[in-house]
Amino acid sequence: MKVAIYSRGLDPEQDVQLLTLLEELTRHHIKACLHKSLVGPHSAVNMLPATYSVFSKHEDLDPSIDCIISLGGDGTMLDSATLVRDKKIPVMGINFGRLGFLASISKDELTLAVEALANGRYVVEKRILLHLDASIPLFGDTPFALNEFAIHKRDFSPMIKIHTYLNGEFLNSYWADGLIVSTPTGSTGYNMSCGGPIVFPESACFVITPIAPHNLNLRPIVIPDNNIISFEVEGRAEEFICTMDARREIVEKDIQLAVKKEEFEVLLIVLNENSFLSTLREKLTWGFDKRNK
Repeated sequence: MKVAIYSRGLDPEQDVQLLTLLEELTRHHIKACLHKSLVGPHSAVNMLPATYSVFSKHEDLDPSIDCIISLGGDGTMLDSATLVRDKKIPVMGINFGRLGFLASISKDELTLAVEALANGRYVVEKRILLHLDASIPLFGDTPFALNEFAIHKRDFSPMIKIHTYLNGEFLNSYWADGLIVSTPTGSTGYNMSCGGPIVFPESACFVITPIAPHNLNLRPIVIPDNNIISFEVEGRAEEFICTMDARREIVEKDIQLAVKKEEFEVLLIVLNENSFLSTLREKLTWGFDKRNK
């Protein structure tokens, strides 16, 4: 078995967890391929025998890779999705960040996670992606998002008006600071912070949520994921911002934009014990009342 390990870079105090992970992989005879961000003259991996290979980009992930282990928070998991793309390599997220809905495995569960990986005691979940089509090339060769696509006004510009269509039929005009189209996976991210609903990951839908709408009767709406959602943007400013997960592009307001379900999916590894419901209860402290302590 062979795994790739990705991170944006670890703090020095997290070196212990990285070394523990590598030692556990070696103990289970699992080969490791480390991202270049984890390898360097001051890296903790230099304390171990150099039994690992190194990768830096999507093309380096060959068919011998059985999974990617993502070390970080949910943002690191989103990066991993852009590395994997359509290669069907499952991603296991170890939470070195804070909240962690995607990276739901605690760094204290490293030993348990490696044992589950070695013995096949895990669940692989399929997660849909959003694909962006635009009248000019945007987001290079990764015009897709695991969490959300969003339109934002620029900085201190006045609010924008976003005419929105479903399969060419007019839905609504949003006077707002912006608009989010979220996948079920992204429903617990930016969508939730803007008042959108939490959606179960296996739901076949998208959520459209306005950001600070001017009209108080505007509410988030859930639509089937077989719809094509297109936009026309008006505003006093000549430019606005498009984002796909953590990536952004500044575009002119006469651009044509449409999002739909991507043709491929991302595979996420979860431990049998880490159900979506238990993650919600833990991360959102549901069922916990400090008055009863």
